[in-house]
Amino acid sequence: MDAQNFPAIDSLWDYDKPQVTELKFRELLPAAEKSGNQSYYAELLTQLARTQSLQRKFDNAHDILNKAEQVIKGKNMPVAQIRYLLERGRTFNSANEKEKSATLFKEAYHKALFQNEDFYAIDAAHMLGIAEKPQEQLSWNIKAMDLAEKSTDTRAKKWLGSLYNNIGWTYHDLKDYVKALCLFEKALAWRTDQKDERGIFIAKWTIGRIYRSLDRIDEALKIQNGLLDEIQQKKLPPSGFVFEEIAECLLIKNKNTEAKEYFKTAYQILSKDIWLKANEPARLERLDQLGK
Repeated sequence: MDAQNFPAIDSLWDYDKPQVTELKFRELLPAAEKSGNQSYYAELLTQLARTQSLQRKFDNAHDILNKAEQVIKGKNMPVAQIRYLLERGRTFNSANEKEKSATLFKEAYHKALFQNEDFYAIDAAHMLGIAEKPQEQLSWNIKAMDLAEKSTDTRAKKWLGSLYNNIGWTYHDLKDYVKALCLFEKALAWRTDQKDERGIFIAKWTIGRIYRSLDRIDEALKIQNGLLDEIQQKKLPPSGFVFEEIAECLLIKNKNTEAKEYFKTAYQILSKDIWLKANEPARLERLDQLGK
């Protein structure tokens, strides 16, 4: 394959299916290595590492990143270097080594700003909004949002939907539910403008979730039942999160018998989620118990 004819790496990604993406990257790797396009090869390695991190194969991810580091060392590959820092940071973050990850994200952020790479600067800032100490997360998320809103880079602007969502959750964690709702509504408007069907679905779910926190239970139920109807009508894969929210709302309304079936289904689906199993075992245990 001619070096100039390699596909854009990010176009190959399916973040919901890291195993599938891994196969695509591994198939491309030998030709990329032989091509002489070392920057492309190094970037490809960083993204292969990310497929491992998403599968919680952290040692594999670090091994691949070590190889990428050797390719980059001593060469002028600013984008490859920024992506290396981001993925090393993400691997530490996913393994719950927050301090190590934050240092790397800050380095990536400053290098990206220096190179006028808004897309990657926003990525780094948004990761700091996850990895930093709770009192600093909001300011990093807002930095990322401001940069995305002001950027003239179309690709950078595509961060806005995710950032509105992330900042909304930060406000939710701070129990500022009114501000959280405002951000989630901005996310829905942005996703609607982009005609992003999956994003619209998730944004609706988050609004339903914040309604539950605001004790607007009937409105929350209406949204989640509407999403359940959409799943059935469009023959979409079942969402354990929708079943979980319906169950929680029914429980608040003292409809315990009805809630039980939804909890049971939620557990059957969500117990297969590797992230939840690793990070929220108590949540899964609760679903299991309430579904019995």
